[in-house]
Amino acid sequence: MKNDKTIGVVLFQLGGPDSVEAIEPFLYNLFSDPDIIDFPFAKIARKPLAKLISSNRARKVQSHYAEIGGKSPILEYTTAQACALEGELNKTLEAKVFVAMRYWHPMTEETVQAVETEAPDELVLLPLYPQYSKTTTGSSLNEWNRRIAFSKVKNIPAKVVKQFYAHPTYLDAVVEKIDSSLEKFPKGERVHLVFSAHSVPVSVIAGGDPYQEQIEATVESVLRRGHWSHPHTLCYQSKVGASKWLQPSLHETLHHLGTEKTQSVLVVPIAFVSDHVETLNEINVEARKEAELLGISHFEMTPGLNDSPKFIQALAELVLEAVGIVSVAPASEVPKSTDRPRRHAPDEIFPLSKGR
Repeated sequence: MKNDKTIGVVLFQLGGPDSVEAIEPFLYNLFSDPDIIDFPFAKIARKPLAKLISSNRARKVQSHYAEIGGKSPILEYTTAQACALEGELNKTLEAKVFVAMRYWHPMTEETVQAVETEAPDELVLLPLYPQYSKTTTGSSLNEWNRRIAFSKVKNIPAKVVKQFYAHPTYLDAVVEKIDSSLEKFPKGERVHLVFSAHSVPVSVIAGGDPYQEQIEATVESVLRRGHWSHPHTLCYQSKVGASKWLQPSLHETLHHLGTEKTQSVLVVPIAFVSDHVETLNEINVEARKEAELLGISHFEMTPGLNDSPKFIQALAELVLEAVGIVSVAPASEVPKSTDRPRRHAPDEIFPLSKGR
């Protein structure tokens, strides 16, 4: 029996340029974000600085996009996730799934208009970032709050899935991808698992952002569920600018493994749920070439979760938990080593409030 309410689900993602011409304006939107660029007098200097950075960086990254087809595939992957999720949810309730990109189309303002037209009875806001950071989930939700301020959408009851790094089905989806990727190596081969997460400035973490802690907890949980005997390393990628960011970098990690005469490496993009330029180019092209030069003879990358059935199941469970159709896991399921719930604790699924 279906729930009699119509549920709207908004999937939030970073977005990406859909053409070479869109690279610079996409980057401008990114570096204009107050949740990304923040410093004294930033309100005055942010836009000129964003213009300078985006202009310089666009020239550098054009070749990166050229190597993966001339654009980011993230919208296609996110749209596929939305379609698959809507189909899964409609087995239980009446659902409509929307996509809101932070820095390129369909941008949050466009999605708010679409939600207003559809007028669901209730909303679930689901950022596609497993680990919470103010630079990703926080930025997307802040933008949503700004855009609904003068819309009827603000009157629709909404729940937010703040993070899902500890959700068991999400973890199973990651383990499944690692298992299938390990099959590319000869049986019994010693493979070094390199978990690579998007880096953030150390100052963000020092300000209380839980991202690094949640990344570490994710890796620990995945290793516990995977039962592999392979060695592993956690590192970070995609640093921008001169300030100090989380380390070690993927570059440093590969150099260390090369020095150690490691022959087989599997890179696991642990903070991403969709393939895009940072997996398809930064890891699968640039890091692959670097590994080869360092003497690493067998290099693989686990593909993104994308619209894999297990990941779609995880997203559906998150939505159903948020609207109260599936209950959250009891506290007895908290892993002792991280003191984190395997399903969401009550404070991780909460009504949307201004400024959250």
